[in-house]
Amino acid sequence: MDNIEQLKQEYDNKKSKIKERLNQFQKFFNEPYSWFYRNGELVLLPVETKDDYRLFEELAFCIFTANTSAEMGAKAVDVVRNVLINGTVNEMTRRLEGIYRYSNIRPAYIIHTRNYLKNSLNFQLKNKIESFKNKNELRDFFALNKDIKGLGMKEASHFLRNIGFKGYAILDKHIISSLHDFGILKTNEKPKNNKEYLETEQKFIDFSKHAGIDMDELDLLLWSRKNGRILKW
Repeated sequence: MDNIEQLKQEYDNKKSKIKERLNQFQKFFNEPYSWFYRNGELVLLPVETKDDYRLFEELAFCIFTANTSAEMGAKAVDVVRNVLINGTVNEMTRRLEGIYRYSNIRPAYIIHTRNYLKNSLNFQLKNKIESFKNKNELRDFFALNKDIKGLGMKEASHFLRNIGFKGYAILDKHIISSLHDFGILKTNEKPKNNKEYLETEQKFIDFSKHAGIDMDELDLLLWSRKNGRILKW
């Protein structure tokens, strides 16, 4: 079982980088920036893209990242970025071949989601996000909406964290494994349904309080312990 004091020491060593990354997430939502994969790193660069389209890029990143990796998701977004808003499934698939594992099904998810946002929201994604006053209802809109393909609770939490919203646990294999290492969970198994996800998330929140580390910072800290890096992932 891992030691809490050791965790706190690691947190002190990584605190500034973790806070910097969380600040970048908020900057992304509030200012005209997009993420790009450059020389093995995810970097935030200024762009002239509309806010709604930038947010859709991030939504696509999270759809691409599910069951793959941050690097693969970022590379996928980079190669389809200029066809995300108006391109076809075939255009995306051609660009993704040899770069991305699910080059057929994920573009179909993205375009289904894009059509829904265009037809139901007039693509006013930022206004829709800001219209929610309850953070659980906001996540449910992305996680439980059958017209937003490829997310679920984990990736909806991932998306919202990456655009600057706090208070969501991203229960991927690294976080689940860490909670098991600390004796918080009995097994390394991921939550099987939404009910289990919320129960595990509450255990994560309780653990963050016990450790005295903000849950959003703890999420990045635990992930970096397993992965060795503090990424957008």
